[in-house]
Amino acid sequence: MMTKQSHKNDSLIFKTIEELVPQEHLVRKIENCIDLRFIENEVKNLYSDIGRPSIPPVVLFKLLIINYIFGINSMRRTCEECEVNLAYRWYLGLSIDEEIPNYSTWSQNYIRRYQGTEIFKKIFSKILKQADEYGFIDMETIHGDGTHQKASANKNKYEDKEVEIEAKSYDEELLKEINKEREKLGKKPFESIEKKELEFDEVTGEEIEVKKKKHIKVSKTDPESGNYHKGEHEKCFAYSHQAFSDQNGYVVECSTNAGNMHDSVAFDEAYDELIEEHGEKIKNVCLDAGYNTPAICKKIKDSGKTAYMPYVRPKGQTNEIKKKEFEYNKELDSYVCPTGCILTLSTINKEGYKIYKSNRKECESCPLREQCTKSKNNQKTITRHVWQNYKDEVNERRFTEEFKENYPQRKETVERIFGDSKEQHGLRFSRVRGLEKNTNQALLIFACHNLKKMGIWRWKSHQNSANNSTIYEKIRKILTFLQRKSSIFKKYTTLSTNCN
Repeated sequence: MMTKQSHKNDSLIFKTIEELVPQEHLVRKIENCIDLRFIENEVKNLYSDIGRPSIPPVVLFKLLIINYIFGINSMRRTCEECEVNLAYRWYLGLSIDEEIPNYSTWSQNYIRRYQGTEIFKKIFSKILKQADEYGFIDMETIHGDGTHQKASANKNKYEDKEVEIEAKSYDEELLKEINKEREKLGKKPFESIEKKELEFDEVTGEEIEVKKKKHIKVSKTDPESGNYHKGEHEKCFAYSHQAFSDQNGYVVECSTNAGNMHDSVAFDEAYDELIEEHGEKIKNVCLDAGYNTPAICKKIKDSGKTAYMPYVRPKGQTNEIKKKEFEYNKELDSYVCPTGCILTLSTINKEGYKIYKSNRKECESCPLREQCTKSKNNQKTITRHVWQNYKDEVNERRFTEEFKENYPQRKETVERIFGDSKEQHGLRFSRVRGLEKNTNQALLIFACHNLKKMGIWRWKSHQNSANNSTIYEKIRKILTFLQRKSSIFKKYTTLSTNCN
């Protein structure tokens, strides 16, 4: 006989929230692995000693943690869920009678207190430190990569602006290396890497130097975002996040930049912070092929770390003679073509590339000229960066066993982190505007990733310990039982012998 359900919504429940929240719920796992009350000491100076009592700062940040860990993606909906979800109430430390903070409370507290502070970075660092104390962090090999997050900006609302081209962090060091090589060739040294443009000043009557500029698209909605376009991806305004993870999939460092900044350019700042914080623990650095540039290879080498990066195949027609078929002679600093002709060093440009040129007369009668060069003067030209030897060293390391062991772990660490953060923790689309807010949002998203992972790992380790204890207890009982049986058998054997 089919039983019909009778709705009884007026029944009383004589249980506490502590009893109703399952022991295996995720909120219990993340609550038991770290005490977030340290936030109170970090933000104590942001609150006044007089006036009406405020909402505890731990409650506000726990609302954000619930927002990101459970992928709710809306502070309004997060507060609505906390109204009816007993597990969320338990995590916030609020009873069934207490009121959930209004969804606008967080934004007002951020504007009045937390904006411009280091609290988000401190929360990220504290969670990472706690995971390290549990023994979950292994920084022998670090895996780095970058990903883009779509900004909260209309891609059709923009304006063209002319901006100055910023100098790269290694320009001064590169200039010294360039001038050093130019002196060997008897060339005049460069005063700067940037090309000078002079402009007549009508007021002073003198020529002044004008910095090189470029035209970019600037969003009217979020001017600090960058116009991003790569491959088959749709053109949009976005932010770029550089992240480094350890071998166990914990994010150990991250930084945020405008979306139009290339990963190889944004790498410097993030890597400097990584080395400053965890340099002594790091031995190897694994990066994607987009980072395989002479400057980055040199930077990693100078920091005392070993770089592992894949090789980027040169693009071009298949019937052309590739640059790799020209043999480089390190002693003579020249190239030798497949037919034996020598390409000698001609000059060094401001970009740091040595220019090697062949003998025109030899190239005119060469049978491979059509496959080798398309120049009108029948001369083959090859360029080589002054720091190319660092890149060659990294490329040669691809054939070692260490590379085959370390590099494939990228897809299990940093790439999986990006995938999980985009699908589950709101990293795919930004809900805030401005570089500072997006930086803080990324720090908290990666902090939540680490917190969730740490909570699950610690819970599993306790479960395994409990299971092992149960197994050991059973084994102990069995051994005790066998020992008792053995003593009884021994006593019986002695008694039988005496009777005989």
